[in-house]
Order: sequence, then structure tokens, then C-alpha cells
Amino acid sequence: MNSLRALRCNSIGEALTHQNPKKVSSFCPLYFYNQRRWLKPVDSAQTRLENRTRDNRLDKLIAQMRKLNIILGISKLMSCKKRGPFVSLQLMSRWKNLVGLNVSIGAFVGKYPHAFEVFTHPYRRNLCCRITEKLKELIDEEENVIRECEMDAVRRVKKLLLLSRNGVLRVHALRLIRKELGLPEDFRDSVLAKYTSNFRLVDLETLELVDGDDDESLCVAKVEEWREIEYREKWLSEFETNYAFPINLPTGFKIEKGFREELRNWQRVPYVKPYERKQIPRGLERFEKRVVAVIHELLSLTVEKMVEVERLAHFRKDLGIEVNVREVVLKHPGIFYVSTKGSTQTLFLREAYIKGCLIEPNPIYNVRRKMLDLVLLGNRHSRELLQTGDETDEEKRDVVVSSHESWEGERDGDWVLPILGK
Repeated sequence: MNSLRALRCNSIGEALTHQNPKKVSSFCPLYFYNQRRWLKPVDSAQTRLENRTRDNRLDKLIAQMRKLNIILGISKLMSCKKRGPFVSLQLMSRWKNLVGLNVSIGAFVGKYPHAFEVFTHPYRRNLCCRITEKLKELIDEEENVIRECEMDAVRRVKKLLLLSRNGVLRVHALRLIRKELGLPEDFRDSVLAKYTSNFRLVDLETLELVDGDDDESLCVAKVEEWREIEYREKWLSEFETNYAFPINLPTGFKIEKGFREELRNWQRVPYVKPYERKQIPRGLERFEKRVVAVIHELLSLTVEKMVEVERLAHFRKDLGIEVNVREVVLKHPGIFYVSTKGSTQTLFLREAYIKGCLIEPNPIYNVRRKMLDLVLLGNRHSRELLQTGDETDEEKRDVVVSSHESWEGERDGDWVLPILGK
């Protein structure tokens, strides 16, 4: 019986093979005429971004700075209101999408008592919010420090113009990285229109360099200063340091076979330095190395040695780096780091940071760090705020009443009934 069943199955199989061989081949992948094509792994900017070695300290710093930026955005919206020194939480709930919050703005404000003070209005009996005195002082201190460091900002702008292809920059691109360069909000009138001996406004959106050859010290890149120190202190040969970059690989980086040799050969590749205006054919390795040098110098000119990748892309044409910027920086994990925390991608200069802090701080960075420390307090030490709030409760009520008297414009409703006000 078993032999008859086997013969019957074989005959049925042969019949199916003659009638429809394609269906049988789909069920039999081992037949010689059924080939499989294995796709090669894709090596693109997206795959490098997903497979990169993470730097937890820099990612954590970006997450913390995002909270600070939201708080500063709320405080800026509050300062635009001319009705008084505080805003009701009902009105602030409309700002959720403007500042980029995923939670209710009332819950967010309550997490940071050192930055915002929530109280009940003495007349309307609704919840209102205002900025604390500590945060006000730090915001004013940042503005004063930016004004004091105005010459440093002028120097940064002039170096950017020297770094550009034709000595021309778009004002829109400068506006996007205004905070990174330490420029005031009104930098067009307070800086660009003031120092006409260094640069001039051709029109409303074009900035041009004036007398760019008067100071040769401005044409020295930050990486060249590092090379001089390496050559002098470590007794390295000029062949090893003339075109090298500082390499700081992240912790946990997997060094594959042949990586060290490729890195050593890349460090020795000659290239046209950032402040030398020479035409280089695209597609060459030295062209890509010059792009790395230009981005390195641009990050060195910023206050906190970081900038968003999208904003950096606005300088591609002016600085002569018309390539995929994200793809280039991801090829060099020892020089740059791209953080994807938050809604944007932030580019760091790795050599400038250690344990999430800037190695060489500056006055503007120090003030912003104080703001960040105030935000990181969260609900800690909030009892001290309650004690001081009870002592100065009467003074705050006087401030509310006096501000009410000096308000101008239309109101949502009367404070008291007209018959009671007479």
C-alpha cells in the first residue's frame, strides 16, 4: 500500500510539473533554475545616522537645552504682552504649538518653579504666571554680555566673510545662526550698519566684505593653531601634522579592520585651506577634506561650538560646500557628532567638549549655562521659593494693583462692576 501511495504522489507531482512548472518552482526554492539575488547593504547618510555610535552626554545636553529654549520662548511671548508683568494660564494654553510643546503648557510651567511663578490673581481669581526674578536677571545679563562682547561678534562675522567664496554672505543665513554667533536680535542695525569699515550692506539681504586683506591674523584657522601646538609640543613631523585634524572617537566606537590605516592616509591628504580662495574640481578627496575644514572652522566660530544641520545648509553656496553636508560630517565621527535629540539634528565639534561641557568657555556660554542650571533644578529647593513668597506677598499685590492702573488698551472684561467703582 505504501509503495502504491508513493507512486501515485510521484505521478501527480510529475503531472503538475508538466502543466504549471512555475507554481512548483515557487514551492521548491532549491531547484537550480530559481535564483536568489542578495541585496548589498546600503551605505548612505541615513544608514550612517542610524548606525553611528551615540554620545549620551551630548544627547542629554541637547535634551536639556531644548527645555531651556522652550522656557525662553515662553518668556519672550510673555514679554510681548503690554497689559502687565504676567499672563493668565488660559491665554498661555494657546502658545502650545508656538513653542513646540507636546504636553499642556500649565503642566510644563509647574515643573520649573525657579523659572515661572504661578499665582492666583487677587481680583479675577484666575491662575496667572510670570517670570521669576532669577530668570529675568539672567536674561538681562545675557543681553548685557552680548553688548559687551560686540567686537568679538564683529570679528566672527568678518572671519565668515573671509571664509566665503566671494566675500559675500546672505543676511538671512546670519539671522538663522544669530544666537550661535553671539549677535543681538537687532544685529542688522546695531552691528552690520555700525561697523562700515569692516563690512557693508549692499542691499537688505546681502553683506559684503570691505578691505579683507588688512589683517592676516584673521585668516588663520582654528585647526592650524592646534597643528602648531602638536608640532611644537609633541615633536611630530611636519608631514604628519601639516594637514591633520584632531580626532576624538566616541566611547564604544567599533574600530574595524583597516580603519586606522585609512584614517592615517586621510590625515596626510593635502587640501586647499579654508581661507585660500582656489577653485578645486569636485569629486576629489581633497575637495571633501576642504569641506570638512570649512565646517570645522564655522563651528569653531560659534559661541557653543554647535549648530543645527538645517541652518548650516544655508551656507552651502556662499562657503563653497555644495555637497550633502550631513553625509560628509557622518563620515568623520572623530571630528563631528550629529545629535538627533529633539525635533532637529544638531552638529557638534567633538574636540571642543568633554563630559558634556565646553572646554574653553566664554562669557556668553557662562551666562547660558547659568540659565540651564536654573532649569535643571526643577522642583528642587522649591521650599525656599515658598518661604520668600510668603514674606513678599503684600509687595506682589501692590505690584499687581499698580500695574493694573497703568495698563492701556482694551480689556477682556471689567475688573469691578461700574456701579461699585463710583
